[in-house]
Amino acid sequence: MLDVTVIEDPAAAAVSLDPIRSRLLAELAVGPASAAMLAGKVGLPRQKVNYHLKALERHGLVELAGERRKGNVTERLMRATAASYVISPLALASVQPDPDRFRDQLSARWLLALGARLVRDVGSLITGATKARKRLATYALDGEVRFATAADRAAFIEELTAGVSGLIRKYDAAGAEGGRDHRIVLAVHPTVKPETPSAVAELTE
Repeated sequence: MLDVTVIEDPAAAAVSLDPIRSRLLAELAVGPASAAMLAGKVGLPRQKVNYHLKALERHGLVELAGERRKGNVTERLMRATAASYVISPLALASVQPDPDRFRDQLSARWLLALGARLVRDVGSLITGATKARKRLATYALDGEVRFATAADRAAFIEELTAGVSGLIRKYDAAGAEGGRDHRIVLAVHPTVKPETPSAVAELTE
């Protein structure tokens, strides 16, 4: 089972968003189960669960983990193909965000568009690498910082921009034969906290 996988097909996305099927996916991410085992957990008849499982299987969201004999019946044990799923903007291709339409480094909506492109591109790269049975070379850095003042935050952004821009200029080999282009995305945003009046006030400062 994969830790996380991307859903690019619109039909598969629709299937995964169905509340009952989403619940079944969550149960099967914990471990393999049969339709009869799942029926009691989700409060549906076994036949109904089987119907939903077949829909999930058609779209590659669940797979056969094994079979077992129970009386005169052979039960199929199903499992989720991943512990978690991310829906790619490709599932809404005609209305997916396009960060190239406008560029505003201080816009939260532009940041969201960049994030959506990141999900789309990395998802496509993972799909291609999986099919080719090749390793995908990526890097990510995640951290948190508490700024004492808005001025400190502005200074941090200025230094971050200058530092990364300098690295790009230093290592960019635009004309290198056999070189491979890479995209660099950096983001700074407030940490999401439990929704309390003080947290909401902090986000709007």
